[in-house]
Amino acid sequence: MYADARAGALDAFWMPFTANRQFKATPRLLAAAQGMFYTSNDGRPVLDGTSGLWCVNAGHGRPEIAEAVSAQLRTLDYAPNFQMGHPIAFQFAERLASIAPAGLDRIFFTGSGSESVDTALKIALAYQRSIGQGGRTRLIGRERGYHGAGFGGISVGGLVANRRAFGPLLPGVDHIRHTHDLAANAFSAGSPTHGAALADDLERLVQLHGAETIAAVIVEPVAGSTGVLPPPKGYLDRLRQIATRHGILLIFDEVITGFGRLGAPFAADYFGVTPDLMTTAKGITNGALPMGAVFVSRDIHDAVVDGPDTAIELFHGYTYSGHPAACAAGMATLDIYQHEDLFSRATALAEDWREAMFSLRDAPHVIDIRTVGLAAGIELSPRPGEPGARAYEVFVDCFERGLLVRVTADIVALSPPLIVERGQIEMMAASIGEALARVA
Repeated sequence: MYADARAGALDAFWMPFTANRQFKATPRLLAAAQGMFYTSNDGRPVLDGTSGLWCVNAGHGRPEIAEAVSAQLRTLDYAPNFQMGHPIAFQFAERLASIAPAGLDRIFFTGSGSESVDTALKIALAYQRSIGQGGRTRLIGRERGYHGAGFGGISVGGLVANRRAFGPLLPGVDHIRHTHDLAANAFSAGSPTHGAALADDLERLVQLHGAETIAAVIVEPVAGSTGVLPPPKGYLDRLRQIATRHGILLIFDEVITGFGRLGAPFAADYFGVTPDLMTTAKGITNGALPMGAVFVSRDIHDAVVDGPDTAIELFHGYTYSGHPAACAAGMATLDIYQHEDLFSRATALAEDWREAMFSLRDAPHVIDIRTVGLAAGIELSPRPGEPGARAYEVFVDCFERGLLVRVTADIVALSPPLIVERGQIEMMAASIGEALARVA
């Protein structure tokens, strides 16, 4: 059952987003999972405080998903969606459209969040061209944004470490300012009070480049990978207004926030702001199989899907767009979300979550705590000369004592499965508090 962790047995796998030499010197291996818990390679239970990687929203080991995938593989393991089709892709698209924010009822399937982002950017460019605005080729991202690992995603992304090794990236890309204001907004529960005016930075880029050159702006409604940054009150509304005024498409990257993370199906629902396109992945299949989807407004779809009936309208897609087994996993996942009312679970637990996280306010090294839905970022003061080291030590300490958290720089991030119980939330806070007391 357990993987071989002897020296040399781990060498072949070049691990993603990992300090490979450090990890392989003292590996942390997860061998099984059920419900809220992983089982480590040495047989210890590990409470999942991160939904795997922001994706296992309904908890681990759901037999309904396994059975649906198994049945689909026995019936139709693979079929192409280029000039062909298979029933379950259309069925799943209909199901997704039925829970989408109003108007975003055209679904383009992908294999991941990174593919969803690149797809949304290309659709935005294709749309502008289709309406006679072919000069709109510029794409706008945001500082500290994470939009996957494709060249489009890292170009509009704003995490420096993800960009610096890969050359000039896409031309014609710019970034608005991030929303993190520790001085004004520390220890905000939910959306912070200050910062709506930061959306006006899009106006600055309009003045710099000209609206007629800008195709789209993409933001995470809640910036997740950079350490859980909820948007300031009124920020998303203001961004929506500016984008509409200048004919710029607004893309929400909901790879993390989609499928119940905030207490609504999508962040667009939670904040009451509807974008023109919305990227998703992760929770779409509960992490069981790789899949993503771009939700597109009908107006954009209809503008692009115009012309001769026999012509391919969008020269874009993937071998695994709408993979039958992934669609089966997604259908079963939606059934679980709906039958167990998991889209509202984060709302039901929000107060308990907030109280547990804010109980760490006076713990050693803590300089900020941010919560929204069932997500939290606990920001630590960096150790002088060793940025990121303190949070990493908290991560290791927690794992060794039975809790999985995530870290980015000196921020500890949590996003447990939506099936989490109140007692498990308290366990998470207690474990992190104890770890903070042990690190220097």
